[in-house]
Amino acid sequence: MKKRVIATLLALPLAVSTAYAQDGGGFPSVKISGFGTGALTYADTSHAEFARPNQAEGSSRDFRTGIDSNLGLQADMPVNSWLSLTAQGLVRKDAEAGYGAELSWAFAKARISDELSVRVGRVGLPVFMISDYRNVGYANHTVRPAAEVYSQVPFNSIDGVDLTWQHGFGDTSLTSQLAYGSVKSALSGNIHAKGKQIVALNITAEHGPFTVRAGHATAKVTIDDSVSLNTLLGGLRAAGAGYRFPQLVTLANEIQANEKRASFSSLGLAMDWNNIVVQSEYAKRKTKAYINDTSAWYVMGGYRIGKFMPYVSHAELKIDSAVVNTVPAACPAGYPAACTPTMQQLGAGVRRLPNTGVGQGEQSTSSFGFRWDFASSIALKAQIDRVKPKNGTGLLVNAQPTFKGDVVVGAVALDFVF
Repeated sequence: MKKRVIATLLALPLAVSTAYAQDGGGFPSVKISGFGTGALTYADTSHAEFARPNQAEGSSRDFRTGIDSNLGLQADMPVNSWLSLTAQGLVRKDAEAGYGAELSWAFAKARISDELSVRVGRVGLPVFMISDYRNVGYANHTVRPAAEVYSQVPFNSIDGVDLTWQHGFGDTSLTSQLAYGSVKSALSGNIHAKGKQIVALNITAEHGPFTVRAGHATAKVTIDDSVSLNTLLGGLRAAGAGYRFPQLVTLANEIQANEKRASFSSLGLAMDWNNIVVQSEYAKRKTKAYINDTSAWYVMGGYRIGKFMPYVSHAELKIDSAVVNTVPAACPAGYPAACTPTMQQLGAGVRRLPNTGVGQGEQSTSSFGFRWDFASSIALKAQIDRVKPKNGTGLLVNAQPTFKGDVVVGAVALDFVF
C-alpha cells in the first residue's frame, strides 16, 4: 500500500505538467532521478544483531542485504521561473523487519530572490552535516553515516516550512536554513515518536576546500503507541501506591515522554584538499524524558589515489545523564511475598526501556574501508568496523543476556545514482 501511495505522489509532477500543457501553458519538463545501494553486511556475533539506527533486525553471523541497502526515486518539475515541485520516495528497512516505502520529501519551492527561497511541505530536517543526503550512499565517503552521531535524532524530515538564504562574502559562501514543523515517525519496537513545534537552524560556510556547519534544533517530543511503555508506567504507579514507594510514581512521571522538551546541537567540519579528505561532527542531545542525554562525535580521514580512496574513521557515543532507576532491588522485611518479584520485574523493565533504555547505548566504532569509483555514477565500497559497546549492548539490537565483548562487522556495498 505504501509503495502505491509513493508512486502516486512521485507521479504528481508529471500529472501537473500534463494538465498544464492541456491548458495551453506549455509542457514543463519533469526530471526523474534516483539513487540506491546494494549491500551485504555481516556481524561476527550470535548473541546480538548489528543494524543501522532504528532497524528492527540486523546481522547475527549471517549475511544480510537489508542493513545498508536502499532505493530512492525523485521527481522534480519547474512550474515557472520561480516555482518548482519536488517529491522523493525511499524504500529501505526502517523500524520494521521487512522493506517499507516512505515519502521522504514532498514540497513546493518558491525562489523569492537570487539569495532567498522558501519550501513548503515535507522537507528534510537540517540537523546533521549530511542531512539532505544521509541516505544517498554514493554522496557519502563511507558505507554508512556514523551510528554514534546519527542515532541521536530519529526524525529525517518534517511537515512544515523552511527558509534558505545564501550569500557570498568574497571567496566564502554562507548558507542559512531555518525550518519549522512537526513529524510523526515509526520507531523499532512498534513505537511512534512525535515531534511538535520543531525549530531548526542550520548555518554552513564554505571557503574553497573547507566547510564548517553549525546547527541547533528544539522540539516537544512524545513517545506513544507503546504497549510495553504504557504497561511499565502503569505498573510503576500501581506499585508505588500499593507498596508505599512514592519514588516509583516520581520515576513514572520522569519516564513518560509526553511533549517533553528536547534539543539537539551539532558542529561539523569537512575538508577536501589535494586528495586529502577529512570530515568530522560533534553533536549533543538533551531531553526532559527518559531518553538519555548524550554526546557523540566522529572523525573520518581518507586519501584519494586516482579513483581509489582508502579511509579510516572513529566514532564515540557517551551518556551525559539519564533517569535514575529508583526501583528497589528488594522489599524490606514484613512486605508481602509478591513485593520483591514485582520490584525486580519493574526494575528490569526500566533498564530495557524502548529507544536504548535508561543508561544504555554507549559505544565506539573504529572503521577501515575503501571506495573505488570504477565507473561513472557508480562506486564500490568495502568496510570493516569494530564496534565496542561500553554500557550494556550499545546500539546493537535483539541482544541476548549472554552477550558481551566487541563485534566485528564487514560490509560490501555498490552505490549508484541516475
